[in-house]
Amino acid sequence: MNLIKSTAVVSFATLLSRISGFIRDVLLARFFGANLWTDAFFVAFKIPNFMRRLFAEGSFSLAFIPVLNEIKAKDSRPLLQAYLNHVFGCLVVVLVIVVAVLELLAPGVIAIFAPGFLEHEAVFDHTVDMLRITLPYLFCISLVAFSAGILNSFGRFALPAATPILLNLVLIWSALYLRDEFAVPVKALAVGVLIAGVIQLLVQIPALMRLGLLPKPVVKFHDPEVKKVMTLMLPTLLGSSVAQINLLIDTMLATLLPLVGSPTFLYYTDRLVEFPLGLFGIAISTVILPRLSTSFAAQDHADYQQTLRWAMTLAMFIALPSAVGLLLLAKPVVITLFAYDQFTIEHATFTAYSLMVFMVGLPAFVANKVLLPAFYARKDAKSPVKIALKAMLINVILNFVFVGLLYYWGVVSLHVGLAIAGVSSAWMQCFWLYRKLRADQIITGGLMAPVFFWKLLLALALMAAVIIYMVSWLPAWHLLGGYQRFLNLLLVIAVGAAVYLISMGLLRAHKQMA
Repeated sequence: MNLIKSTAVVSFATLLSRISGFIRDVLLARFFGANLWTDAFFVAFKIPNFMRRLFAEGSFSLAFIPVLNEIKAKDSRPLLQAYLNHVFGCLVVVLVIVVAVLELLAPGVIAIFAPGFLEHEAVFDHTVDMLRITLPYLFCISLVAFSAGILNSFGRFALPAATPILLNLVLIWSALYLRDEFAVPVKALAVGVLIAGVIQLLVQIPALMRLGLLPKPVVKFHDPEVKKVMTLMLPTLLGSSVAQINLLIDTMLATLLPLVGSPTFLYYTDRLVEFPLGLFGIAISTVILPRLSTSFAAQDHADYQQTLRWAMTLAMFIALPSAVGLLLLAKPVVITLFAYDQFTIEHATFTAYSLMVFMVGLPAFVANKVLLPAFYARKDAKSPVKIALKAMLINVILNFVFVGLLYYWGVVSLHVGLAIAGVSSAWMQCFWLYRKLRADQIITGGLMAPVFFWKLLLALALMAAVIIYMVSWLPAWHLLGGYQRFLNLLLVIAVGAAVYLISMGLLRAHKQMA
């Protein structure tokens, strides 16, 4: 399966996941609004979700897949099965310990990551309860990531990419049918997260059985290949997940802000950022990691660089128009999707502010997804870790700087300062990663042809002009009903996308993408 076809499969499955995720978030906003209770759930859910991305989908996958491909290249089925059994057994043991410790320390964890809840005793207690309910999700979804690594390495991209749909469907069901079963209705979502984790894990089993690679737990921490994974994994904990760590820090600080609902506004902003990032950035990253690992193992430097150039060019072809479009349409998009019933126009406005800021950083977020596999495919974990630590430090410092400046200027939506800091950190990380690849001569030229870049800017300018003109002639979004909002938004997006694609076609930009 070639890279374009693989990316298309992952992107399509991810598109379905994002659509179901939008439906989920629309219902959550409508039923629960933006208040201390939604803040509590999103904080409780973000902790296991953060650890899932940090340990499972992040560092674990980036360490597990290159070693898997090395063993796979030896064409020894018994050796491959033994490797999977040993990694699986060790992973289960580690996950059981981590979940058990976090269950015991749940009040302390919430006190650290949501210090603003300490002055609201009832909210704090229910947040602890929701964290304890959702923590087993970390165990299930980490094993799902383990399964996804195996399937992706054998060219089976569809199921891993589609698995998140199950979480969305279960949360939709929980919001519709379980919310009246709890004194605090939002607790239904915590139960839904737990149920979804179990279902997501169970659906992986038939796919692994068809490959004949269903692992059995064998605990051998001293196994050389397991040690190799651990050696690669430990330093990648920060390097692969700096964006998630920054978001967790943002959530922690958001609980201290005077504007109630700040963590919720950042949650919905993150969900909208994740749409293009997950649809294309993560999809491209998922596809190129096995290819880069294979090219490096074969010492095919030409294919290695060509893969990176192709990935970055395709990523920017999609990320830049997405960023410009969502920047210009931030408020219409948020109002169209979320501003119903409990989620007010004011809530939508605050969410749109942070979304506009994050769109400035979207190209950097996507570029980082392309650049990081270039390090991990070569088993260079130290370089991105050093860069990640610098980016995190910058993020923390800038959080206080920008929030302080906005407070001094009398701005109510202080969570925007957290967004500005996160975007600044992402761009610095992107610059440092690229500079390191050039310094190590992994990249000997640019990752995007200059002529393509200028064509891209021209097409974006034309698209932006058309969007601004159309929005100026349409009625104010908050005055419209839901049906008309969606129609108008789809019209603007469709025309803007058409202008962009036609412009790129007339400029023959596809020649630089080959």
